[in-house]
Amino acid sequence: MSDPRPDRRQPNRIPILQMREIAKHFGPVKALNGVNLDVYAGEIHALMGENGAGKSTLMKVLSGAHKATSGVIEVDGRPVAISGPAHAKQLGISIIYQELALAPNLTVAENMLLGHEKSRMGVLDRAAMHRACAGVLEQLGVDFGAADKVGGLSLAQRQQVEIARALLSDCRILVMDEPTTSLSSTECERLFALIRRLRGQGLAIIYISHRMSEIYDLSDRVTVLRDGRYVGCIERAELSEDRLVQMMVGRDLSSFYQKDRSAGYKAGPVVLSVRNMADGRKVRGVSLDLHAGEILGLAGIVGAGRTELARLVYAADQKTTGTVTLNGREQDLKNPLDAIEAGIVYLTEDRKHEGLFLDMSVSQNVNIAAMGGDSRGFGLLDFSAAGRRTRAAIDDMKIAVSGPQVNVGSLSGGNQQKVLLARLLQTDPKVLMLDEPTRGVDIGAKSEIYRIIEKLAEKGTAILVISSDLPELVGICDRVVVMREGVIAGEVGGDTGMAIDSETIIAIATGSSGASGDQEIHEDRKVAP
Repeated sequence: MSDPRPDRRQPNRIPILQMREIAKHFGPVKALNGVNLDVYAGEIHALMGENGAGKSTLMKVLSGAHKATSGVIEVDGRPVAISGPAHAKQLGISIIYQELALAPNLTVAENMLLGHEKSRMGVLDRAAMHRACAGVLEQLGVDFGAADKVGGLSLAQRQQVEIARALLSDCRILVMDEPTTSLSSTECERLFALIRRLRGQGLAIIYISHRMSEIYDLSDRVTVLRDGRYVGCIERAELSEDRLVQMMVGRDLSSFYQKDRSAGYKAGPVVLSVRNMADGRKVRGVSLDLHAGEILGLAGIVGAGRTELARLVYAADQKTTGTVTLNGREQDLKNPLDAIEAGIVYLTEDRKHEGLFLDMSVSQNVNIAAMGGDSRGFGLLDFSAAGRRTRAAIDDMKIAVSGPQVNVGSLSGGNQQKVLLARLLQTDPKVLMLDEPTRGVDIGAKSEIYRIIEKLAEKGTAILVISSDLPELVGICDRVVVMREGVIAGEVGGDTGMAIDSETIIAIATGSSGASGDQEIHEDRKVAP
C-alpha cells in the first residue's frame, strides 16, 4: 500500500500555507516573535508548545482574529493580508476551537449554513438547506442527519458538525485545537480515522494537542513553539518524546520525575486507614493504609473503581460498608464537609465542572474554603487575610496570572489546577487525594505540579495519587496499589520487594502473567500522553 503522506522532498512542491517571521505584540508584551510555519496539502501538521508558548495567538493571526505586528503569510505561494475571519474563510482557512461554536437550538443544517441560509420568497427553505448539507455529511460518514437538532447530539457528533461546516465552506486548511479533550477512547479513534481520511483527500490539517500519543498517531511533522518563538520543525521519523519535551521546555524528560527525597525513604506512621470499603456497585471491600509523607499511587484500568473509592473515602458518595480511620481514630463522615474538617481533601478529576468556579476570580477560588475563619465580628470579613493567602498561593504555586482578581476561567489548564490545589491546601489537610492531577495540562505545568506534590510529602502530608498515566505513577510514587474490578489486586514498591514499573502494574491491572511495555493504563487513550 502506498503511503498517503505528502512527499516534501519534491523540489517543486509548494506549501499551501507559509507563515514567515510572524510577530504579534500587545503593548510591550511580545506574544509572538519571529515564528515560522509551513503546512502542505494532504498533511497533518502538529503544533506543540506549553500553555503560553504562542500557539493560540499564532492561530488567531492565521484566522484573522488578530493582525500580526510584522511578518508574511502566503497561501498557495501568494502573499495575503488577512483582514478578518471572513477573509480567512474566503481563503479556505477554518478553525475548530476546543469550545465548539454551535447553536444547540438549531438543526445541523442551520448551523452548517449559519449566515448563508437558503430561502425562497423570504421564507427559510429547509429542504434546500438539507440538500446542500447532505453531500458533506455523507462524505464524513456521520450517523445523524441534517434535520437533527445539535442539542441532541453527543460532543463527538457536534465536532463532526463543525468539520462538516468547514468543508461546506470549501475549507482547505483546517485547524483543530485540542479536539479530543472531552472524547472517550472510542470517539477519539473515530475522529482520528476521519482526520486521516480528510488528509487523504488533500486537506491540510494543523493539529494542536498536549497529548504525545496523538502526535505520534497522527502527525506527519511537528512544529514547536516556546515563549512565543519558533524552536523548530521535525519530521515524523525523527519524533521522540525526549526530543519534543526538550524542544518545548528546554530540559530533558528525565528531570520531570526526579525525587528530591533520598532513595532510602522510610514511610511514616499510618495516617489514613480504610477498611472493607464498598458501595455495592464499583467498589467491593477495599482496604488500604496511607502513611505520613508518602505518595501512594492508585492504578487500574477503566472501570476498576479508583475514583469511586476516593469519593467514598471523601464521603461524596454513600458507602454500603467500610470504615475510615484517621490517625488512629475512626471517623463518622457523612459528607465532604465532614471530611474536610477531619483533614481529608479531594481534588476532583473534573476541575471545570466539580472543582472550580470559572466565573469567579483567582482570589475567590483560593479563599472560598477558608473564609469562615476571616470573620472580625459583626459578620464582617477580614479581606486583607484573603489577599495575603492569595498572594502566597500565587507565589508558592507559581500560578501564571496577571493579578488575583483575574477570572479562573481565563487561565490555562495547568494554572487552573494549581488554583484548585491551592484552595484545598488552605485547610491544612492531613490527607490529600489527587484524581488525575495532571490531566489536560501542558508538560511544564506537570513538572510544577510534581514539584508541589513532592514538597507536600516532604512536610509530612499523606498523598494518594489516582492516575491513568503510568510514567507519572512510576516517576513520583513511593508505592502503588493496583485495583481490578473493584478490589485491590496487588501492590508494588514499599516493602513488597517489587520494583515500581509499568509492566508489573499492567500485569496486575489486567490479571495477566506478563504485559508489554507498549500498553498503557489510560482512561482517555491507549497510550500515555
